[in-house]
Amino acid sequence: MFGLPNILLSITALCNVGMTLFIRSRNRENKINFYFSMFSICLALWAIILIMYAVIPDTSIAIYLMKGSYIAALCIGISFYFFSFLFPDKYEIPHFQQFLVYVPSVIFVLLIVSIPQFLTRGIVEHSWGRETILSWPEYIYFTLLFSYLFVGGLVRIWINYFKATGALKMQLLAIGGSVTVAGFLGMYFNLLLPSPFLQDFRYIWSGPLFTFFIAVTITYSIFRFKFFNPRAILAELLVYALLLFLFVRLVLTEAFNDQLIDGVLLGVVGIVGVLLLRSVRREVEQREQIEKLSEEKSEFMTFASHEIRNPITAMRGYASLITDGTTGAVPPKVMDAAQKILVLGDEVLALISQFLNKSKMELGQISYSVTDFDVGSVVSVVADGYRPHALQKGLELKKELDASENLHIKADQEKMKEVIGNIIDNSLKYTPSGSITVAAHRHGVHVRIVVSDTGVGIPAETLPHLFKKFSRADAQKVNILGTGVGLYLAKTFIDAMGGRIWAESEGKDKGSRFIIEFNAA
Repeated sequence: MFGLPNILLSITALCNVGMTLFIRSRNRENKINFYFSMFSICLALWAIILIMYAVIPDTSIAIYLMKGSYIAALCIGISFYFFSFLFPDKYEIPHFQQFLVYVPSVIFVLLIVSIPQFLTRGIVEHSWGRETILSWPEYIYFTLLFSYLFVGGLVRIWINYFKATGALKMQLLAIGGSVTVAGFLGMYFNLLLPSPFLQDFRYIWSGPLFTFFIAVTITYSIFRFKFFNPRAILAELLVYALLLFLFVRLVLTEAFNDQLIDGVLLGVVGIVGVLLLRSVRREVEQREQIEKLSEEKSEFMTFASHEIRNPITAMRGYASLITDGTTGAVPPKVMDAAQKILVLGDEVLALISQFLNKSKMELGQISYSVTDFDVGSVVSVVADGYRPHALQKGLELKKELDASENLHIKADQEKMKEVIGNIIDNSLKYTPSGSITVAAHRHGVHVRIVVSDTGVGIPAETLPHLFKKFSRADAQKVNILGTGVGLYLAKTFIDAMGGRIWAESEGKDKGSRFIIEFNAA
């Protein structure tokens, strides 16, 4: 009779097969995935054997099916035991442990297959179903072996839980909790009640249902650390749910025409589902490859930038020994060359800093240390650092600061230095002649930093795009060293710190003004 218990077992078997395919499709070489796949497929096999045991009328076949159910249960214990060694740290399974598991397990399988009366002695029919007469010596042997595997694996999971921290601790708690509750319930209904001492086979169908919840929890825990793609998972769940629905309809429908229609639909959905899942997985894999390449590019840029920064810093150090007179008097041409080295070295270091910040941004590694400080003194120090650059270009760099004003703001001081430096450097690049003025003052309840110049100006159509990545104020300009990310980084930093930044210009060749505004502290 194909009643409710067998329908539930059918659903359990189908879901476990689906989970096995899902796990194996992700990484076939991963040992964790292998042993969990074995765990899931043995659960499915166990459920199918119990269905066949209940519905096949030939009792001689039913006896061998019951033998097969104990072999499947033993395989479940073995796969879980080995899984506990590998998750989450992928420890190698000691050879001694493998010997302790495989030798008694192989002996049990050989005996139960080769000796007809081993473990199972006969079958008794009842109104509620079948009962198998079990031999207690062999049953005790199986119980001890299975308990060693189950309890041993469970203890190892809980030991890992007490050692773990963070999200991993929560995942191990989910596994340990589900295995403890569902595992012991399964042992009660499938190991204790059917034993030769109690002989109650009415609930043997419930074991696979309990262990199915273990499989679901472990599936989630495995992929919790793999950052799996939600779109792919949703597609697979929808396909599996539709297949499960059609399968249940096929089983429950009695009319032949309905069975034929449901069978055809099941086949069509199966084929279309496979094609759909392949398409989604291919897209996800391509996207993951692109993201991986992007991350590797960012990591390479970070590494390369650090390697370039070191020799340039050393070069600037030697040039500064000449400009500050440490090496003694030098001819004017040598002094001019040393100053150019310093200026160009500063520009290259600024470029490297911009690339480093861009790479950190892409990797999510930018952090902010917000403090209360006087931004007026920061503006003064940064502006003084760019005086050699202005002198080299024949420009006048002016400061407009009022020491009596309260110019305190709350922001990241180092990030503010970098932003102000980027804007001054930008003005130097686009000002062929004239002057650059750096000011800081109160504007109502706000503090404003203003960098204005007499340079080439900014066309009105360019202003809305000025702070975008790789945007340049004048794409026709040549011989301008820059990355096109300086203003983008400036806006990103200022926005993150709670301020505002914008640019103003009356048009081409009429100069420009960059304004940074923060609430006064």
